[in-house]
Amino acid sequence: MKLSFQDLGQGVTCIETHFERTGLAGCYLIQQGRAAALIDTGTARTVPNIMELLELRGIRPEQVRYVIPTHVHLDHAGGSGQLMELLPEASLVVHPKGVRHLTDPAKLTAGATAVYGEEQFVKNFKELKSVAKERVIEATDGLRIDLDGRSLVCLDSPGHANHHNCIWDETSHGFFTGDTFGIAYPELTTAQGPFMLLPSTPVQFDPDAWHQTLDKLMACEPERMYLTHYCKVENPDTLVGALHEEIDAYVDIALSCDDGERENGIRTGLEALYLERLRRHGSRLSESEIHRLLDMDLALCAQGLEVWLQRRENRAA
Repeated sequence: MKLSFQDLGQGVTCIETHFERTGLAGCYLIQQGRAAALIDTGTARTVPNIMELLELRGIRPEQVRYVIPTHVHLDHAGGSGQLMELLPEASLVVHPKGVRHLTDPAKLTAGATAVYGEEQFVKNFKELKSVAKERVIEATDGLRIDLDGRSLVCLDSPGHANHHNCIWDETSHGFFTGDTFGIAYPELTTAQGPFMLLPSTPVQFDPDAWHQTLDKLMACEPERMYLTHYCKVENPDTLVGALHEEIDAYVDIALSCDDGERENGIRTGLEALYLERLRRHGSRLSESEIHRLLDMDLALCAQGLEVWLQRRENRAA
């Protein structure tokens, strides 16, 4: 895979991970003085490109102090083990609920293999490698990390996943948001700005927690958000309202579906929601182009909402 990256200023670089397609997922390099940190990792197949960029920037492996996956979903953390092998002075900073999955990734491997099948798992993720426990820092809510005088703060941010952190960067006055501040694919941007989508990926969608998390992030008055999917968006105060509305719309769509073929009904509802919103947003893409960009996300969102309904019903019972 060819190295592709964008210098975003203020010591932040977005690295293309080449997961599924170009422009779907990125990870980030932060440079400060003689130190560096990586936020999200892509998969094991992304690691050679990360190391190539470090060499291009004149950053020795031992200068990378921290590897910080926002959460343990494999497009965000799948390359953690391989990177830690190559970065001898780095600590892995991960949400306390995610530590066990990266120090012993057997369950992650089994779960992903069950979803994708063994052949597709290897194609997408290659393999997951464990990280030694003594090299892990548990990122409790409010943990402050010093990167050669640059302050990074981990904030617990459930809603998409209960093992999710967002990383506040005081220098750029921005958050590295993983999946918490949604998705903004470049192809869907119009004159009205980025088009925001909500990833209710299985298995821990929590609408109430997600509303609270968005409020928590905005209380810091961020000027920009660094999304894994995809790259930087500015003026998040103009974008967050759409995410709050989508949380409520997802709940309404899920609750309106009958038990029979419920997941298909949810997906149909999501497709209608996004086609209508994209037209209002001024998108001129054809329906086939929209499906090409969003089919995987809509399938995962529908699965996540079905799991949420099952969990809700089990609690009621």
